[in-house]
Amino acid sequence: MEKRGAPVEMNFGEGYKPNQGNTPASSVFERALPNALTAKSNELFALARKSSLWTLSFGLACCAIEMMSAHMSHHDLDRFGIVTWPSPRQADVMIVAGTVVKKMADPIKLLYEQMPDPKWVIAMGSCATNGGPYYKSYSVVMGVDHLIPVDVYVPGCPPRPEALMHGILQLQEKITKDAQQRGTAS
Repeated sequence: MEKRGAPVEMNFGEGYKPNQGNTPASSVFERALPNALTAKSNELFALARKSSLWTLSFGLACCAIEMMSAHMSHHDLDRFGIVTWPSPRQADVMIVAGTVVKKMADPIKLLYEQMPDPKWVIAMGSCATNGGPYYKSYSVVMGVDHLIPVDVYVPGCPPRPEALMHGILQLQEKITKDAQQRGTAS
């Protein structure tokens, strides 16, 4: 067996202290108020809202399968703080996935009205955004935006789960930007 020699001391430069890493110097603020957080209330609430979105999943057609897949373990929307919820009374986001027929128009409006403010809508798939292949059909609404306001459109027929995840990230970014704009307006 080989014998090991004395450990070699490495010189990393003047002022280096092991196990301290790359930490900035302490500020006057940290000494006066340790562990305090300063933020505008709008931005703080927006951070909480965007990190805990509860979706009212409204699956109407084949896009619903892709939406369900986005919630499964391979894509796992839980890591973004997104929880699917069956009741509109506690939901923040309505995901309309699939073909919106005129028969479903009133229930969609009713569910949207039952959601508490602030609320957002994601239109998932070409059928929900503009009628899709059933464009100008006698029974199909030409996009859910004719019924309720839509915040994010997710294109595709059907869109992949990654596209829905991207749409949700876009919604989170929109929530943050809206809070910043409210903060500068007041």
